[in-house]
Amino acid sequence: MIRTLVGCLFGVMIGISACGQTAAKTAPDYSAQTDAYLANIARQDLAARRKEVSNIKDGKGVIARQAYIRRMLLQELGGLPERTPLHAQVTGTIEHPDYVVQKLVYQSLPGFYVTGSVYVPKNAKKPFPAVLGLAGHSGDGKSFAGYQTVWVSLVRRGFLVLAIDPVGQGERIEHLDPTTRRPLLQIGGTPEHMADGLPVLLTGTNIARYFIWDGMRGIDYLQSREDVDKTRIGVAGNSGGGTQSAYISTLDERVATSIISCYLSAWDAMWADPGPQDSEQVFDHFLADHLDYADFLTNIAPRPVEMEVATRDFFPIAGAHATFDEARHTFDLLGKTDNLALFEADDPHGWSKPRRIAAYTWLSRWLKGSPGSSEEADVEVDSPAALNATVTGQVLTSYPDAQTVQSLNASLAEHLRSRPFQGSPAELAERVRQRLGLPEFVKEPDVETTGTYTQGTLTGKKLEIHTEPGITVPALLFEPSGMAARRPAILYINPSGMMADTVTEGPIQRMVEQGNVVLAIDPRGWGESATPNRMISGYRSDYQLAMHAILVGKPVPGMQTLDVLSAFRYLSSRPDVDPNAISLHTSGFACNVGLFAATIEPHIHTVACDKQPMSYLAMTQLPLFKISPEVIVPGVLRDFDVPDLTRALGSRVRIEP
Repeated sequence: MIRTLVGCLFGVMIGISACGQTAAKTAPDYSAQTDAYLANIARQDLAARRKEVSNIKDGKGVIARQAYIRRMLLQELGGLPERTPLHAQVTGTIEHPDYVVQKLVYQSLPGFYVTGSVYVPKNAKKPFPAVLGLAGHSGDGKSFAGYQTVWVSLVRRGFLVLAIDPVGQGERIEHLDPTTRRPLLQIGGTPEHMADGLPVLLTGTNIARYFIWDGMRGIDYLQSREDVDKTRIGVAGNSGGGTQSAYISTLDERVATSIISCYLSAWDAMWADPGPQDSEQVFDHFLADHLDYADFLTNIAPRPVEMEVATRDFFPIAGAHATFDEARHTFDLLGKTDNLALFEADDPHGWSKPRRIAAYTWLSRWLKGSPGSSEEADVEVDSPAALNATVTGQVLTSYPDAQTVQSLNASLAEHLRSRPFQGSPAELAERVRQRLGLPEFVKEPDVETTGTYTQGTLTGKKLEIHTEPGITVPALLFEPSGMAARRPAILYINPSGMMADTVTEGPIQRMVEQGNVVLAIDPRGWGESATPNRMISGYRSDYQLAMHAILVGKPVPGMQTLDVLSAFRYLSSRPDVDPNAISLHTSGFACNVGLFAATIEPHIHTVACDKQPMSYLAMTQLPLFKISPEVIVPGVLRDFDVPDLTRALGSRVRIEP
């Protein structure tokens, strides 16, 4: 009965309703079950969060929630850097009749150059209210014509505006061909953010940390100017800029008011479609820590903030409405109902004219005392080349000491692993278990035989191993002939799939002929358990699966390790297997998973790898990260690396090309 109910629930989760049917059992959709499993965890996390939020009854409860949100966000980001000299420099100017553009370069970190444009009014009263302008995804960054329209419209209303290039955009392209000095990746932001956003997770940080710090140091710069009123600084951004605006406003209380355009939604609406977006929008354990989009607004409260949305955005409008409703209750509890506004226009994603005008009037209301004009005059924009603050138009080719997210993260990784793991094998096993999000004990699984498998002269049984509720790992079992009571066994793991090496006279057949029981499995993410390669809202399905896993604190390598340990428990329970002679045979990244399993489970006899496993430190040193996102274990380098595992395992690890 229990199994039937679990099956019904699982069917509902993945859109298949088979309850009540009496037909013969059909094989589950192994490729869909992992995301369904993660979706179920996400639902539980969000339900727990809703319960916590519903218990907030007064301002004191809001303040306690704010302290929790800040603590969790800083933990997920890996903290913020120490302040260092900005070395701000104006490299040129562009004169206009009613304003001047100052071309600015500052260093948010040593050698980490931020390029910007400072729009200074000519005819307004000093000190000026100021706005930090944050660009969304565009190849031109701060100089994109649509964003220039906002900066110029604001400066004409008497605001000083600092517009900066985000990492990977405008003058801050971080991956250039060493010969041609042309971009290696498609310009626009997303490819660069993804390439650098994955390896930074290995150091327990997030690429959003760099976006946030660039912006916070931009506020430092604004406060250093004598022509800026330090108490009247706002932030405004759309899309990726809206993301930055939400983060910076959340973590920097100097922000007097905010515009967050085309970003905020809710994760229960976002999960399946469009799903996780760029790496800076995915924080490790975000849902597991019982956070959601509304928490950004909660932490900004009671400071004024306008949430701008598009009815036909790919960020679901239903999620945006739910987030606004929750935030409105928070502002009500603080007695500041009017400090939160929702502006919605019936149009698609982007900083459209209605949302731009709404931004001008909101910023004017809170930073100048009155909403001002509700019109937007025509704007003549400058060319991106004219606005370049660097000599060559790119930081990397203008400054020999320029750092990138990749180089900064590589240095951090080297620092974190400057000394090998110092603890005992048991302590290392516990670190591995915790970092992978594994339970303290992996129980023996239920296993079903579902058929036979024949490939040439090799014959075996098809199995289904139920490693945890909602997860069935397909497997092939091959048994040698003869009557030996206890035989050695090999757990065979190949990311290409359990059938990849079942060819006649192939490696599995040779192992069986040598007297081994061989169990080949497809852990989550590999073989029949792999998510089909497809694009979901512009992102690969394997990327979205890995990000779903990270959001709920279940990294893919951790789930794979649990599947391996569960299969090991099954082999250990078999009367024809010597439980002290079970080895793992791995290929590719399965070696890393095998090392995790063997570190946790001392009864695994050996781990055979087809090549030297790649360390996580080495991954951070790659100039351009092109490895599958499913290998990522957030924060792993803060605890251990692959050499720590191989050192602890000693002779239990073998390299067998």
